[in-house]
Amino acid sequence: MESLVLFILLSILVYFVIDRTVTKITDTPPWLLWLALMIPSFVWLIWQLFNPEQSSPPRFLIYIPLVISPIIYIWLIQKGKPKKKEEKTDSEQKSSLNSMTEKNQPDLNLNDFLSTDKKNHPRPINAEEEKALKDCFPWGVYYLQKIDYLPQAIVCLGKLRTEPEKAYPTVKKNLERVFNDRFLLIFQETMQGKPFFALVPNPYSEENKAKQAPEKLTKPLTAIALLLLTLITTTIIGAEISGVSVEELERDFSLVLQGLPYSLCLVGILGVHELSHYLFAVFYRIKVTLPYFIPLPFFLGTFGAFISIKSPMPHRKAVFDVALAGPIGGFLVTIPVLVWGLIFSRVVPMPENSSMLDFSALDPRFSLIFAVISKIIFGSQLGAGDAINLHPAAVAGYIGLIITALNLMPVGQLDGGHIVHAMFGQGKAVAIGQFARLLVILLAFIRPEFLLWAIILIFMPIADQPALNDVTELDNTRDFLGLMSLLLLLFILFPVPPIIAQWINI
Repeated sequence: MESLVLFILLSILVYFVIDRTVTKITDTPPWLLWLALMIPSFVWLIWQLFNPEQSSPPRFLIYIPLVISPIIYIWLIQKGKPKKKEEKTDSEQKSSLNSMTEKNQPDLNLNDFLSTDKKNHPRPINAEEEKALKDCFPWGVYYLQKIDYLPQAIVCLGKLRTEPEKAYPTVKKNLERVFNDRFLLIFQETMQGKPFFALVPNPYSEENKAKQAPEKLTKPLTAIALLLLTLITTTIIGAEISGVSVEELERDFSLVLQGLPYSLCLVGILGVHELSHYLFAVFYRIKVTLPYFIPLPFFLGTFGAFISIKSPMPHRKAVFDVALAGPIGGFLVTIPVLVWGLIFSRVVPMPENSSMLDFSALDPRFSLIFAVISKIIFGSQLGAGDAINLHPAAVAGYIGLIITALNLMPVGQLDGGHIVHAMFGQGKAVAIGQFARLLVILLAFIRPEFLLWAIILIFMPIADQPALNDVTELDNTRDFLGLMSLLLLLFILFPVPPIIAQWINI
């Protein structure tokens, strides 16, 4: 039953991600892309339904679908990519332009459009406005050479003659003087690394706001209701982790209170993580929803929490700060929770078969940082052949480490993907994301515990949404913090090296 519910939740999540991202670049029906990505889940679910007594399917049923699925998925995307676009009628072109103003958030990635047919597109500005637009680009700031009119944008191509951090505000100020808030100004780089400006219709302009019903971003009653439901589900799961059976709960429901250490700690870690994102987004005046928890009546008691960003990031510094705030905020809560929980945990003999989710006898060597903290807490009590029976609070701290590591993976729209995008630019971030995804897939062949991570990363879109000013680079302090966050990922993710294990006797 739990597997079926997880399958349904995963199906909904995958279809939502495909519909919001991949359908922008291919005409392949989203249900067909969904079916390709869900091949491993279908195979594993069917196997488990017919073999409920076995814990996991045979290896060939694990890895073959995992290899076939992305191949079919990528082939379907390429098959559905439109050929060279034919010229549209005037009415079709106007409809395309109008649709840009109706979206909640414009698609800011314009690199795909720079190589398409640009002839006979309608001009959203007249000759007088075009002259005024050219005057917005001072010769000493950005030498404007060409203006292209696309269905989605006005692209201004030329040569950058000053620092990007000076060019963008100068052009933006000039543009607002001419067009007010009619356009959003985007500053990106082509795939060859040449900076260009683009104007897209501003869905947040006063004129568009007057046409649309106001969107209520903060829904406190919804956020509170989901928080309370998550507290209930995690408390019940926490009671089970503490050793309370279902029969005991039926006889004396007050025993459920034994799950509070797990529940409060885990919800606290998730809450601080998302609240850190939220506060930094508010600081940069980015439209964002309140944090919403996802309750789950089994497994860990929750599927995590999330916020939804409803407006473009202003620049790469904002991308970096908002992304880094979550993992660091959650990590700063995770460490004291883990230490407190380990104090009440106990050392037990190592079982023959131990996994990363065996909380009754966890091998601390799965994670370098977890092993070091455990050795500090237990000292000589924890030896080379020992495992740890985790207290419910320690389970929450351990899950907090896993959540931090998963979010720091430098792939797509995960926090780590945002971080490397802000540090290195979108092109290099895509390459880093592809490498990280391949590395985790290979790691899953060696350590099956990473199979779920590999599945998540396969589903994850590899490209991040660019900022309005996606050219201005970060300062040295942020670059250093970004590298430290990636180093933290390695400390959590990698097991204890043998030489260190011998040195600390663990």
